[in-house]
Amino acid sequence: MIKIGDIAEKAPVITGDVKTQTAEILFEEHSSAQGIVVIKNSRPVGLVMKSRYNHKLSTKYGYDLFMGRPIELIMDSNPLIVDASDSITEVSSLAMQREEEFLYDYIIVTSEGAYIGIISIKNLLMKFAEVQADLATWTNPLTGLPGNILIENKLNEIIHSSRFTLLYADLDHFKEFNDRFGFKKGDLLIKETANILIKYLSSSGNENNFLGHIGGDDFLAILPHFEYEQLCKNIIMEFTVVVNKYYEQSDWDRGYSIGLSRKNSYEKIPLTSLSIAVVTNQEATFATSEELSSAAAKAKKKCKAILNSCYIPYHPKKKTVQTS
Repeated sequence: MIKIGDIAEKAPVITGDVKTQTAEILFEEHSSAQGIVVIKNSRPVGLVMKSRYNHKLSTKYGYDLFMGRPIELIMDSNPLIVDASDSITEVSSLAMQREEEFLYDYIIVTSEGAYIGIISIKNLLMKFAEVQADLATWTNPLTGLPGNILIENKLNEIIHSSRFTLLYADLDHFKEFNDRFGFKKGDLLIKETANILIKYLSSSGNENNFLGHIGGDDFLAILPHFEYEQLCKNIIMEFTVVVNKYYEQSDWDRGYSIGLSRKNSYEKIPLTSLSIAVVTNQEATFATSEELSSAAAKAKKKCKAILNSCYIPYHPKKKTVQTS
């Protein structure tokens, strides 16, 4: 995600102990500037926007009242100040929450409290639109979750981490589910599965958890720790409740449903379940994202051999020691 500090711009600055006419001189020297930042000991303490400055001086007695007086009398002492590490999305939200009078004021950007630049509303909105367009390209249209490009970037990133857990989740017998209930209900089940994953990954309290939608009924989650067991149990428990509403009680009692095949004959149809393949770097190391994917595929194959929803961790084969 692009940070606000990446797009910070330069603006004229003055110190808090100067007179008001200094602002007028700066506005003349920097004709394109719409505001001036007031700083003290490298930290922003106020903002003078050109429109508000001109308005105050143009009122009756305004020139006599403010000219030659300290800049503090005319500056906004409570401008929006954000940190360079804040995201464009966060800053856009804060900017739009301001009162209408201040809606188009500069946003001041700092790093560890020190002034580094400003963001104009025009450039903020333009960059925000670019980010949204990129997200639309990089996310899955059905769930809005990060798609394959972002997933691949994340996989390449975590192989250098000291600890991580990868969860590869997909729906078993989803094709049969679509054949019986139709694509609309199939899409609905995928969305509900995504919501379950989002719910428990968000509620775990770790903001560094990652969830992506590979496509179809396949999802990939990454945790920066090894505490995955209770998380998997919670996900499977809620998925079972959700998928239960699609079937009759008699289907659950039998362990399968009965439906017409493509050959127009009745046959047993397996119930849809959730498989979660688990891969960690607790016992194994991975040099590439391909090695990670291969390990996940092996664990997934074991999951698929079990009829009900389950999670299975990947365990690397131990090398045998040859003795003479």
